[in-house]
Amino acid sequence: MDDKKDRDRGADLLLWLALALLIGFGLFVLWALPGAPQAQTIPYSQFLDLLDHDKVEQVMVGETTLTGTLSEALPSGLRAFETVRVAPDVARDLSARHIPFGGVTEPGWASGLVGWFGWFLILFAAWSLTGLSGMRTGGGLLSIGRSKAKLFAETGISIRFDDVAGVDEAKEELREVVDFLQKPGEFSRLGAHVPKGILLVGPPGTGKTLLARAVAGEAKVPFISTNGSEFVEMFVGVGAARVRDLFTLARSRTPAIIFVDELDALGRARGSLPMLGGHDEKEQTLNQLLAELDGFDPSAGLVLLAATNRPEILNPALLRAGRFDRQILVDRPEKAGRAQILAIHTRRVPLAPDVDLGHLAALTPGFTGADLANLVNEAAMIATRQGASAVSTEDFEDAIERIVAGLEKKSRILSLHERSIVAHHEMGHALVAMAIPGADPVPKVSIIPRGIGALGYTIQRPTEDRFLMGRHELEDKMTVLMAGRAAERIVFGEVSTGGADDLAKVTDIARGMVMRYGMDETLGAVCYDTEPGHLLGQPQGAFWQSRPYGEASASRIDAAVRALVEAAASRASDILRRNHAVLEQGASRLLERETLTAGELPQPLPEFPGAENNPEEDAGQAPLCALDAQ
Repeated sequence: MDDKKDRDRGADLLLWLALALLIGFGLFVLWALPGAPQAQTIPYSQFLDLLDHDKVEQVMVGETTLTGTLSEALPSGLRAFETVRVAPDVARDLSARHIPFGGVTEPGWASGLVGWFGWFLILFAAWSLTGLSGMRTGGGLLSIGRSKAKLFAETGISIRFDDVAGVDEAKEELREVVDFLQKPGEFSRLGAHVPKGILLVGPPGTGKTLLARAVAGEAKVPFISTNGSEFVEMFVGVGAARVRDLFTLARSRTPAIIFVDELDALGRARGSLPMLGGHDEKEQTLNQLLAELDGFDPSAGLVLLAATNRPEILNPALLRAGRFDRQILVDRPEKAGRAQILAIHTRRVPLAPDVDLGHLAALTPGFTGADLANLVNEAAMIATRQGASAVSTEDFEDAIERIVAGLEKKSRILSLHERSIVAHHEMGHALVAMAIPGADPVPKVSIIPRGIGALGYTIQRPTEDRFLMGRHELEDKMTVLMAGRAAERIVFGEVSTGGADDLAKVTDIARGMVMRYGMDETLGAVCYDTEPGHLLGQPQGAFWQSRPYGEASASRIDAAVRALVEAAASRASDILRRNHAVLEQGASRLLERETLTAGELPQPLPEFPGAENNPEEDAGQAPLCALDAQ
């Protein structure tokens, strides 16, 4: 019905536009186009000359013009003439100097009317055409207050729950929505109703939008999709109007699902940015959304789904019971979930017999669904460039390295001294990781530059997914990170700028241990970091965030962080000094081959051999060393 109204409105506008063009053309023909010339226009000075020679028979005097006939024909063969009058004193002075002169005709009312109507016609045509294009494309002046949501019909979505993997808990939560949309009577039998709003929360790329489309595909109902940023325009009141239009469209097609992606662009907490005023266009749009959430009946078959990766900045009024009263976490998949996601994305990809999806899932901890889809695509492209008939495990491993470390920069030529520094740096990471018991294994070390600034890399792959880390595990990680700088200092007597990223990571871990996890004995089990939400990507400690501790505590925190970093550096140096010959051997081999795998790496001496039999031998060392040796 709405499409029929749009077509009728467009036909009316076309009719009015055609009528305006016809009237304008008629006026133009009537006033602007002169007929056949009956009189010749001559200068006023020529008229005076003809008058002096008695060649003028008849003159008709107007306000600004003179018309008449001559006794002799002009060179054009016409006897009728027309000229513009000039003031007598001006004409007398010009004639005395024998200067030809004439007059200027002022535009009359008819030509002014035609000019004004022409501009009006141009503006009306532009307005009408803009309105017609707006009705066809969803934009334009006539539809500026209409929602830009995309409507998918019941049969327009082919995605089902079987196409979504790695988020089994979220799928189970959303099955209730599907059951409600398909059998609403079962819920109303005991007085229950589906939540009005369901918020999908999780990191980017975990499949929140895919889950929402799968719900619509399973329920076989219309799916209305929009984005939070589409409600905000430069005109005041447009966002609120689009919210009203969105819910009006959804009510006309119930049962239906409304999906709002990136809700944080629309539902930000009031006053979350103190540099801005307390009243702006986004707040009007948010108020209208709150009113619509309070206004629709949950038993009418209308469900609102939304997704965000920044729930900490959402308005509390939006998250209260009765609005978005259910939040579903869509987190990064675990190992089993990653294997299922890889199985979905490799359905149409020919795989070599050596490909084990479980092994690939173990190599990709922390990858989201979007990352895994990109991994499959990159591996297929690598195999295609090599002319292979199927994608092998080596292709997948190369794709992982490309995603994690970046593209190889073979054109980046380093000097021999710089290559030696990089080789010792990376070999220091690898040997310390291999010497520490329980550290993640090292499958590959390379000095081939990758990405923007990486001159080399050492890959460590965890054997299993970890959700908790103890103090000794964090200290082991810090020691491995500091091993590159320690190797540079041992071999070359100084450190280079290549360890800047390692140093930043170590400092972040140490600061978290002291301020967030209460792992420092001198400061005690106190949390000094409340982890405030990062507003628009601002780092913690921005100028408007208060510090919940004094200067004395800040000094103690800095000292504790520095002590942890120095202890990790000292521990890495001790390990590498005991393996100095192995370090030189490994660096030479790395300079020769550029890339070494696990089987090609030299084996270092384990950390503190025999410490189990002599627990007092290293009493002067930090307690963590004795603890790690056990």
